[in-house]
Amino acid sequence: MSQAGAVTTRHRFDEGALSEYLAAALPGFAGPLEVKQFHGGQSNPTNLLSTPARRYVLRSKPGPVAKLLPSAHAIEREFRAMHALRRQGFPVPEVLLLEQDESVIGRAFFVMEHVDGRILWDPALPDLMPAARSAVYDEMNRVIAALHAIDIDSAGLGDYGKAGNYFERQIGRWSKQYRASETERIEAMDRLIEWLPQHLPVGDEVAVVHGDFRLDNLIFHPSEPRVIAVLDWELSTLGHPLADFSYHCMPWHIPAGGFRGIGGVDFAALGIPTEADYVRRYCERTGRARIDNWNFYLAYNLFRIAAILQGVYKRATEGIASSDNATQAGRNARALAEIGWRKAHEA
Repeated sequence: MSQAGAVTTRHRFDEGALSEYLAAALPGFAGPLEVKQFHGGQSNPTNLLSTPARRYVLRSKPGPVAKLLPSAHAIEREFRAMHALRRQGFPVPEVLLLEQDESVIGRAFFVMEHVDGRILWDPALPDLMPAARSAVYDEMNRVIAALHAIDIDSAGLGDYGKAGNYFERQIGRWSKQYRASETERIEAMDRLIEWLPQHLPVGDEVAVVHGDFRLDNLIFHPSEPRVIAVLDWELSTLGHPLADFSYHCMPWHIPAGGFRGIGGVDFAALGIPTEADYVRRYCERTGRARIDNWNFYLAYNLFRIAAILQGVYKRATEGIASSDNATQAGRNARALAEIGWRKAHEA
């Protein structure tokens, strides 16, 4: 993950109380305990716990439940999904304990193993050779296909989310969220809010979806092009697998250098597959002849991320987030919405 540093003032807790609790609740735990915080975009604070014998990761809510939105920061859902998927052989860190009693450190949390490996932040993979880039992309493709092949009932996740009408529900939800955070008119968003419900693909599928499956949420083996852990299951639910996969493919449609984009790079020279080749491999792995309505799925995801970024911008203008991040989030919201509307035109 991103570099671990000092715990921020906002997210500090009684480290002595945590150490005492873990000594009693976690087999093999023995202090002294050193606590650091991973600094990045996580909405759920994530800490590195170091002891002389072992390192762990603590994932917590950002505060007491009483101060949070009812469905937000559901670490108990993350814990459940990771526990279930690991039993199915899917690469996630081993979760060790879940504590929802807020009296321990002032908020609910869970502890999981610390996984040593590589996190690759730039989808252009500038530090790798072409063959290594190809291997990394093929491995990402394999892992997301494996996720969507998980048998929900066998995994014990049959009630992990609502089944059916996924796009209709999600478009309604994010349209409302966007309207609540709107600061100026973005014509492309207005058009997408109208267009998307009118062009829902026929048919439905249900799978476990990650919700934010991207390169930097994966830990690769230190020297092999092999995913050893998928992180950040906060947005996971039961949903349409093509929503998840098309979100994962958005970098091909975003200009290189902007918001994790690789659009316009020389794929052949870099060893990165074209989107058409990447989609074909996913289809082969999931038993599909092809994917119809591809541009609808892309337009939907670009709309969804634009709505999320607009929310970031709105909170920043209200003094809840940094103004530097706000400006960029606002620009990205507009840019992604405009790309999304172009994709809708091409549908």
